Amino acid sequence: MRPDRRIAVVIVVRDGAARIERALGRLTALPERPHVVVVDNASTDGTPDLVARRFPSVEVVRLARNLGAAGRNAGVRAVAAPYVAFAEDDSWFEPGALRRAADILDAHPQVALLNAHVLVGEDGRPEPIHDDMVGTPVPERRPGLPGHRILSFMEGTSIVRRAAFLQAGGFDERMGVGGPEEHLAADLLAAGHELRYVPEVVARHVPDHGSPSGRVRRLGLRNTLWFAWGRRPLRPALRWTAHVLRTSPRSRTTLLGLLGALRGAPRVLRERRPLPREVERDLSLLDRAKMRSGARRYGD
Repeated sequence: MRPDRRIAVVIVVRDGAARIERALGRLTALPERPHVVVVDNASTDGTPDLVARRFPSVEVVRLARNLGAAGRNAGVRAVAAPYVAFAEDDSWFEPGALRRAADILDAHPQVALLNAHVLVGEDGRPEPIHDDMVGTPVPERRPGLPGHRILSFMEGTSIVRRAAFLQAGGFDERMGVGGPEEHLAADLLAAGHELRYVPEVVARHVPDHGSPSGRVRRLGLRNTLWFAWGRRPLRPALRWTAHVLRTSPRSRTTLLGLLGALRGAPRVLRERRPLPREVERDLSLLDRAKMRSGARRYGD
């Protein structure tokens, strides 16, 4: 089968030498034969050298420092394909999924991002977050589009329209890890784009770890507060602040996350950009469901 030049794959990794070979083996064997780029976030375990040695067809971009999710920006800039799929060192796409995603994006120029249907673990159980995506109270604004309308996405199992991603500025370097998708999703929505969860595009995620690390939870708490303070009106911003403080355990991780948010608050408030009224209206419909969801956890 001829390579599908419409789509490339970008993986961002730090110290992933022990696990990245499986994901790259699956991605380089896909019938679409996508251009695969590994962006290395200043690994110390020899990850970029391993990739270059074992997978010569894969392009390696070496960063001098760890940019977290924003490392993907360098990968997106490195490819020429109009669509870019994001994977992790423990995730990949099923055969045919990337071609299907490219077909959908070709047919629907309003759509800037697709979230794949994710099968988790060796047993391939459905990702629980999909229930939230399907059961969203947010109404359809453009009937006839495939899948389900979403207002955020899962970073490592999504496909973006390259031009829209770059126009939105990509991932914010200041977010690091811990939910940077919320900011990018808001920027894409504010620009008038659609985000869709499409069950017919299938990805696999086989993590070799359990709960998120304390660092990820700390940054997730900080980033959630930054989003509320920088993009939401006063009332929901206060409501989210109270929710985070009320539901987070009294722990060192929570304290560090809150201190990080407060340290960045002057910059966040100075650069404050409230979302367009229609985007804020849709987000407000999701607030109650998101606060009830077990997918969002802070502290230890």
